[in-house]
Amino acid sequence: MGMINVVGTGPGSVANITPEALQCIQDADVVIGYATYLDLITEYLADKKVISSQMMQEVQRCTLAFEEAEAGASVAVVSGGDPGIYAMAGLIYEIAVERDSDVEINVIPGLAALNSCAARLGAPLMHDFVAISLSDLLTPWEVIEKRLHAAASADFVIAIYNPKSKRRESHIEKARDIVAQYRPLTTPVGIVTAATRDNEQIVVTTLADMLDQEINMQSCVLIGNESTYTWRNKMVTPRGYAGKYQLAK
Repeated sequence: MGMINVVGTGPGSVANITPEALQCIQDADVVIGYATYLDLITEYLADKKVISSQMMQEVQRCTLAFEEAEAGASVAVVSGGDPGIYAMAGLIYEIAVERDSDVEINVIPGLAALNSCAARLGAPLMHDFVAISLSDLLTPWEVIEKRLHAAASADFVIAIYNPKSKRRESHIEKARDIVAQYRPLTTPVGIVTAATRDNEQIVVTTLADMLDQEINMQSCVLIGNESTYTWRNKMVTPRGYAGKYQLAK
């Protein structure tokens, strides 16, 4: 019996893959993943069996991982970002339950899009925040809307995943309009596209102007709370120190 390591490769660049994740890829007999993510780590795939596929073939990839592991292989299932955040770890476990599989499963964390993007924007996640995906492929839009209302009304900083695609051009507009019901249009918004990659783009704007910016499926949109402010083109969400301590000047 082999094993499955569900590996997070971080936001994109090899420099942002953790040593543990990289070691798992190097030690694997079989590497399985979405073709776009595998293309980012080709230098580590030599002499391995590589199984790649396109979007919306996640079930097939995970099923193949079990077939390979049950035949004795050490398998690395590659996810971008962190495999436990909108990625492959959950599906691997769901399929393990369905198969009642004895394959050993390990989840190897990676830098998630939200904290990788936050680092480029300054310090927008210093207080309570939520992550919400706008993809309605697996979650009904009515549920997503309900969550947006709840997060916005509770003054969470909001990290939006999967904000816009060719099929879902209006969802980010609806999300902005929902948040604008609870927050001023001057609220800072950060948009990071293709974090750490060669085509990385970083924009700091406002709730009023965010839809004028380029947003796509490689983007993560961070909407500040009522306390978030900008300084030298960075976003800062205070943790509350100024109200409790005298800050040094």
